[in-house]
Amino acid sequence: MTEPLLLTIDEGLARLTLNRPASLNAFDADLAHAWRDATAEAVARDDVGAILLEGNGRAFCAGGDVLAMSTGMAGGHEITSLAHVINAGILSLTTSAIPVVAAAHGTTAGGGLGILMCSDYAVVGASSKIGSRYANIGLTPDLSVSAQLARAVGERRALQLLLQDRMLSAGEAVEWGLVAEAVAGAAGEAGSDPDAEADAVRERAEQVARFWLAGASAAYGQAKRLVRSQPSRSFEEQLSAEADSIGAAFDTADAQARIAGFAAASRKR
Repeated sequence: MTEPLLLTIDEGLARLTLNRPASLNAFDADLAHAWRDATAEAVARDDVGAILLEGNGRAFCAGGDVLAMSTGMAGGHEITSLAHVINAGILSLTTSAIPVVAAAHGTTAGGGLGILMCSDYAVVGASSKIGSRYANIGLTPDLSVSAQLARAVGERRALQLLLQDRMLSAGEAVEWGLVAEAVAGAAGEAGSDPDAEADAVRERAEQVARFWLAGASAAYGQAKRLVRSQPSRSFEEQLSAEADSIGAAFDTADAQARIAGFAAASRKR
């Protein structure tokens, strides 16, 4: 049986690959449980300093598997239960101190938006499309979309996407602040080659992850944690958390070495 999700670790980088390409990496029960377990393992490992999310095939993630819902679900209670399983993985990534980059080529839709927004930096292809599509089948946002989408692009734009049958282009997604950048693959006779574009997206996402790993990865992780946890704190509490975090960072060997190097370089100017 083909594994619905692949987890590989290479020199500090955990790669989480959604592996249901025939279903555009849409979530069924098997993928939901594999997602929960793999994300928990990735964030718990001491040898992981960055995480990369990607999907096999021609899409990043189409959300929930509508066919599986229509034929294999006894009722809404099963959908709710499955959403909680996937949510556990979302929480693992968003509450961890490990930075996450997404390589989101092709289509991202429905709950796939929530998976995309688990990342702290998202790279898409120049021909990628991103949308909601919940209302098209009479459903409401899940997998953190109602919270994270509004936080990423603002309430008004979030409502534009959720209340219309609209797919954002890659350029629009960058303009809205939903993703960080869009990259193109090699151009062929009919335009950009989808496979080359997917490879280019993965390559750029890995460059981002390797940058984190080569730098002050602990500081990047704590900066991510401060920003991610901010909505649950008052302004005063956030100031206190920042003060505690920078003090703890200052005492690390990595920060001491970097500060000493910066000071030495400054004296030479």
